[in-house]
Amino acid sequence: MDYSLPALKLLCFQLRHAVSSSPSSDIIKVSTIYGRRFQRVWIQGVLVSVSPPDENSQRRAVIDDGTGVAELIVQLDHACKVGMYVMAVGVFTPCAADHAISLVEVHKIVDLSSYPDREAIWNLEVIEANNLFYNQKTAKSVSRLL
Repeated sequence: MDYSLPALKLLCFQLRHAVSSSPSSDIIKVSTIYGRRFQRVWIQGVLVSVSPPDENSQRRAVIDDGTGVAELIVQLDHACKVGMYVMAVGVFTPCAADHAISLVEVHKIVDLSSYPDREAIWNLEVIEANNLFYNQKTAKSVSRLL
């Protein structure tokens, strides 16, 4: 893991535009979006599906942020329930051609359900990150979407 690369604050619809920029033999993939290289993403939204643990003590969950969905791989020690509004940070894997949903292997998940303005604040944080650090044209498209 290259921790010099930022964990980008993105909306789920933006994840579909990320492309792998590392050889397929690399264990940890590097992706690119808006000219920025990254390995980890920071997303927030409502958990709409949580599976039972598998043989590796992992669960799969689907997060919906209102712009799209992403699939999360969550370790068993993280509490996850359908309906929770969460912040998830983890290693990103772009959509495969046969899989329409991006994958995030979560290493940090926080329940933000008790914060009433969480979604509005998150949308503003993503717009600000796009304005300050990413592509200006992208910031305008994100603003129009919200």
